[in-house]
Amino acid sequence: MILNSNHQKPVSELRFDLVSKDWVVIATGRDQRPETFAQQRIREEAPAKDCPFCHLETQTQPLLEYKNEKGEREVAVIPNRYPAFSHSDSLHERAEGPYSIMDGVGFHEVVITRDHQKSLAEMNVSQVRRVIDAYQERYLELANEKFVNYVSIFVNHGREAGASLSHPHSQIIAIPLIDPDLQRSINGSRLFFENQGECVHCKMLEWDLEDKRRIIFENKEFVVLAPFASRVAFEVRIYSKEHHAYFERIKDRAKDQLAEALQIALNKIFKGLNDPAYNFFIHTAPSDGKDYGHYHWHFEILPKTSIWAGFELGAGIEISTVEPEKAAEYLREIKN
Repeated sequence: MILNSNHQKPVSELRFDLVSKDWVVIATGRDQRPETFAQQRIREEAPAKDCPFCHLETQTQPLLEYKNEKGEREVAVIPNRYPAFSHSDSLHERAEGPYSIMDGVGFHEVVITRDHQKSLAEMNVSQVRRVIDAYQERYLELANEKFVNYVSIFVNHGREAGASLSHPHSQIIAIPLIDPDLQRSINGSRLFFENQGECVHCKMLEWDLEDKRRIIFENKEFVVLAPFASRVAFEVRIYSKEHHAYFERIKDRAKDQLAEALQIALNKIFKGLNDPAYNFFIHTAPSDGKDYGHYHWHFEILPKTSIWAGFELGAGIEISTVEPEKAAEYLREIKN
C-alpha cells in the first residue's frame, strides 16, 4: 500500500522483526534527532506546584474520574499527552523491501491518583480498590475499540523504572497486537494444557500453597508469591486462587481481595527494599475474541534490583541474585 498525501503522520510505527517474529515500536512522531541523546540530562523532579497531574482542572476533561466523600477527585484517567500509540481509522499496513510496517494505532491513557507523594504502596486498601476499578472500567471500554486486540495495564515507579514524572500514576495502552512477553506466556500455558489437561499456573499454585516457602501473603481469593524461577531478585506475582483467564471479568468481591493483596505486596517491597524503583503489569488474556480458557491472569511486580548487562542482553538469560525462597521469607516478615 502506498502512503497517500491525506494520511496523517502517526505518532509511532510498528515494525516486524523477520528473525524474532516480534513487533517493535518506533516513535516516529516525536521527531527526536539522534544528537539529542548526547545532550540529555536527568531532570529534577517537579514539585507539586508545577506538576501537571496535580492541576488536571486546567487540562482535558478526564475520560473517567472517581471522587471521594468530600467531592475531591481521587482517581482520574486522561489521554497521555505524549502517546506511544494514537487513534486512527486505518492500520495503514505496508511493505518496505522484505520488511512489514503498520502505523502505531491504538490508545494511550494515564491513570492518576490524587496525592503527589503517595504511591499505591502507601495508600489504603479502599484507595487501591478505586485504581483497580479504573483499570477494569477503561479496559472494558478500550477492548471494544476498532483494531484493539490487547490492553496493557502497567506502572513504572521511579526514574530507573522509566517514570518521567514522580507523581504516582499508571498507564493503559490498547494496541492491535499481542506483546511478545504475553504471547510466550500464552503459548507455554497452551502447550502445558494440551499435554497435561490442566492450567500450568493452577498446577504451580497448588504446589506453592502446599510448600509455603515462596508464599508472601494470601487471603481468601488471592495469593502473593515469589515465583520459583524469579527473573530478578524480589520478583513478586499475584494470582487468583481460582482459575480465571480474563482480568476484566473480575467481580466486586474479588476486587476487594485483589486491592488488599496488591497493596500489601507493594507495601512490603516499599518498606523492605527502601522504596525501590519497580515495574508492574497485568498479564491477562487478549481481547481479540479468541478462546484463552487455558490461561490464568496475574500481576507481575519486578523491582529494579539488577541491570541487564552483556550476558543478559546477549544470552537472554536473566540473573537473580537472591533465592526466591529467601526473598519470600524476608518480605513475609515485613509488617504493613
